[in-house]
Amino acid sequence: MTAPLLALTGLHCSRGGVPVLEDVSLTLHPGEAVVVRGPNGSGKTTLLRTVAGLQPVTRGAMARDGDSIAYVPHANGVKGTLSVAENLAFWAGLHGVDGVDAALDALALGAARNRRAQTLSAGQKRRLALARLLVTGRPLWLLDEPTDSLDEASVRLFADLVRTHLASGGAALIASHVDPGLDARVLDIAALKPTGPDARFADEAFL
Repeated sequence: MTAPLLALTGLHCSRGGVPVLEDVSLTLHPGEAVVVRGPNGSGKTTLLRTVAGLQPVTRGAMARDGDSIAYVPHANGVKGTLSVAENLAFWAGLHGVDGVDAALDALALGAARNRRAQTLSAGQKRRLALARLLVTGRPLWLLDEPTDSLDEASVRLFADLVRTHLASGGAALIASHVDPGLDARVLDIAALKPTGPDARFADEAFL
């Protein structure tokens, strides 16, 4: 079997010094997707931010190549004054990857390519954020509630996007409280909440 793109062993995560998750273990190989499930405030975002390297590991082990990661957080992170195509061209230039037109087509944004991002609907902005994945050239996708603001047709586009990525040897770790329409393993983190005395101070708004 090929080497995993991500391996977590007994991982403990915290946010702002507050314990959020403990003893998280999973392995993600090329061609695999894992959907992280749990109620609001259970630590889905904290787990993805930890894997992305945006906050330190409290305890345990994490093996992954930081340069292999493309992270789409809950916020879309698009530049409103740039056009749709210019947003993608910026990221393509940053990563040295072509494929702006293909990314626009994959997320049905071709007709909006010259519109300023600030004029897009919420669903279009989310699709633009997801299209950015295709111009990074990175195999490990970390996606935080990727289907938020998407209609049914766009959810299907997203699922096709991920399936194509997996078929090409990529992998995806997806935090979602709804079914993203993929055949994927599920990691339920509700049972991984810490039980120590500091856990009661966890603030759901930023987990």
